[in-house]
Amino acid sequence: MYNYIIISIASGILFGIMDGFINANPIAQKLYESFKPISKTSINIPAGMLIDLIYGFIIAGVYLLLFFSLPGDTGLIKGISFGLIIWFFRVVMSVASQWMMFLVSYKASLYTLITGLLEMLALGILYGSTLTP
Repeated sequence: MYNYIIISIASGILFGIMDGFINANPIAQKLYESFKPISKTSINIPAGMLIDLIYGFIIAGVYLLLFFSLPGDTGLIKGISFGLIIWFFRVVMSVASQWMMFLVSYKASLYTLITGLLEMLALGILYGSTLTP
């Protein structure tokens, strides 16, 4: 149980750091200009970190629930499999919805897909390397 709590907190912090780096860098700012008219002018960092910490607990819990159903013989392969699954449900579906609803450049969509894949794989590898039921 302590391992779950520690890894959940670590993954929440990692999630927040990666989100900040992925979304606040100059490349992302240029690519995401189409969202500027509906974007907030400031970000509530404590609330964002709290949300990412909660996500860390939820995603780590889902990983543990699905552990025996995930493909692979090792925790690392299971973690990568899990990362690919959450990438599809979190990132791919979101990008597809944005493509249908908003005028977003293909470069911004591709950037989101690639960075989202790296982010979800990093979390999956963390879980796969450290968590077992």
